[in-house]
Amino acid sequence: MVENSRIFARIMTKGSSILITGASGFIGSFIVEGALERGFRTWAGMRAGSSKAYLQDERISFCMLDFSRPEELRKQLAAHKAEHGSFDYVVHCAGVTKCKDKRDFDRVNYGQTKLFADTLRELDMVPRQFIFISTLSVFGPIHEETYQPIDEHDTPHPNTAYGESKLKAEQYLQSLQDFPYVIYRPTGVYGPREKDYYLMAKSIRNHVDTAVGFRRQDLTFVYVKDIVQALFLGIEKEVCRRAYFLADGQVYPSRAFSDLIQKELNVSGVLHLTFPLWVLKAVSLLAEQIAKLKGSTSTLNSDKYKIMKQRNWQCNIAPTITELGYQPQYDLERGVRETIAWYKQEGWL
Repeated sequence: MVENSRIFARIMTKGSSILITGASGFIGSFIVEGALERGFRTWAGMRAGSSKAYLQDERISFCMLDFSRPEELRKQLAAHKAEHGSFDYVVHCAGVTKCKDKRDFDRVNYGQTKLFADTLRELDMVPRQFIFISTLSVFGPIHEETYQPIDEHDTPHPNTAYGESKLKAEQYLQSLQDFPYVIYRPTGVYGPREKDYYLMAKSIRNHVDTAVGFRRQDLTFVYVKDIVQALFLGIEKEVCRRAYFLADGQVYPSRAFSDLIQKELNVSGVLHLTFPLWVLKAVSLLAEQIAKLKGSTSTLNSDKYKIMKQRNWQCNIAPTITELGYQPQYDLERGVRETIAWYKQEGWL
C-alpha cells in the first residue's frame, strides 16, 4: 500500500518543473540528477561562468540567476515566468561554506535567501514547496555533556558564522505567513565530488591521519544520495512548513571515517596523530590569516576549528523516518567505499 502511494505520488509530480539553485555544486548536482531520474522538468540555477562539469545531461535546462543584484534577479525570474511559467518546486541549495570575509556568510546565506523568497512572492511565483538546504550546524555545540541527540525542539545556539547565517535564513522563511518552506538540516555530508573529505583521503594515502581533542566525540554522517532521497520523499508526501534532520541513523567514533578510508585505499603504516584543541586553534587562525593575505579561502579557519571542536553531532531523525518514510541507504562503510572508488576512477587518488 505504501509503495502504491509512492508510485501514485511520482506519477502526479512527473513532468512538474523544478529549479535547483547552486546546481553546479556538490550537493546541487546530485539533486539535479535525482530530479531527472524522477521525470521532473529540471532547471539548473547557476551564476554565469559556473562550471557545468557535472551537468552534462541534455535534458537539463539552465537558468542564470544573479542573487547579488536584486533588480537583475527580478528581471531574470520575470522573464522565465513569461516564457515558461512558474516553477512547481524550488530547491535553494546555493550558498557559501567558506568565505574570505565572515560577513559574506550573512550576506549570501541569509541575505540572498531572503531576497530570493521575497522576489518569488512579489512576482507571484511561490512554488508548491520552497526547499531550503540548511545544516545541523544551526544548533551549534549543545548536549556536549550528555551526548543526547539534538532534537528539533532544542534551542539553536550556533557558534559559527556559517551556522548563524543559515539559522537566520531558516527563521526568515519560517516568519513568512503561508510560505511553503521545507528545511533539511544534514549533518556531515560526503560522497563523490566532495573536496574536504577528499583532503583526508589524500593525507591517509600519504600515511598520515590527524585528529584533534582527547575527549569523546560522537560523529554522524549522511551520504549525498540519501539527501536526494529525503528531499524527493518530502515532495511526494507534500509536506509543508517543516524542518528535518538528515543523517544515516548511526553514531560513529572520531576515527571511523579515516579507518574506513585507510581500508578502502589498502594503506598500511598510517601515522595517527592526535593534537590538543589549542594546537588546532592556533593552526586554524594562522591558516585563516595567511589565506586573507593571499586573497583566498582556507579549509582550516576559525569556523572550521569550532566545528571540529564540537563533541556531539548526534541528531534525532525519527520525524524524518516516520513522516517521510526516509530509510538511509548508505551507512558509512558503503558510502566511503563508493566515494573512494569514484576518487580513484576520476584520478583524484
